Amino acid sequence: MSLFVLALAAAGCNQNAKTETATTNEASAPSDSAATDSAGTASASNQAVDLFDGKTLAGWHGYNKTGEVKNWTVMDGALVCLGAAKDAHGGDLVSDKQYSNFELTWDWKVDKGSNSGVMYHVIEDKKYQAPYETGPEYQVMDDIGFPEKLENWQLAGADYAMFPANEKKKLKPVGEWNSSKIIYNNGHVEHWLNDEKIVEFDRNSEAWKKQRAEGKWKDYPDYAKANTGYIALQDHGNKAYYKNIEIKEL
Repeated sequence: MSLFVLALAAAGCNQNAKTETATTNEASAPSDSAATDSAGTASASNQAVDLFDGKTLAGWHGYNKTGEVKNWTVMDGALVCLGAAKDAHGGDLVSDKQYSNFELTWDWKVDKGSNSGVMYHVIEDKKYQAPYETGPEYQVMDDIGFPEKLENWQLAGADYAMFPANEKKKLKPVGEWNSSKIIYNNGHVEHWLNDEKIVEFDRNSEAWKKQRAEGKWKDYPDYAKANTGYIALQDHGNKAYYKNIEIKEL
């Protein structure tokens, strides 16, 4: 009889030990919801973020400058270039942060005859007069009303002085908002305008290298040499309007 009682007591102790071990393991293992939260946090780092808050110039500064920016302002939720730089030098606005691979989207419009642009991988250094010396440019332009004759690589949406937009380009009339996008991923570049891909090229290709070596940029040795740099908005002496500026790092 005593041996039976001892056996029951031993079995009970073993069962309690198993229960405590299982409870401890369950507590230390991450729950499904915790794993989801962790994955969500990781993916959130690749979400698009605003480069313009719609109210201030926070996150931007004058190229190669410190202090107050006077030739850009905010009007009706848009970042507005007042057109103070008559020679395309000295008035450009650049992001405080640098980017490598990215997807940049924005809305823009211009006044009649206006010229502007969005550049990337811009290098800030006193030896450069303007961002276009180092950063490739998505052209922002009034194709119809500009007062001078334009080459096809100067028209809206073009990779300025490199590759013109294709036949899918549909530009809104002056005064109406256009939607644009630049995708840069390890040398592969796309320009989009109003939901159409209008330019595509590979910066590692022989065609790109030939164009760079023979065209306008042959006199600018540091053009498109960087893989990381600032985003720039150009003041070319004309009024231009930007809003909904967002960037997603790739």
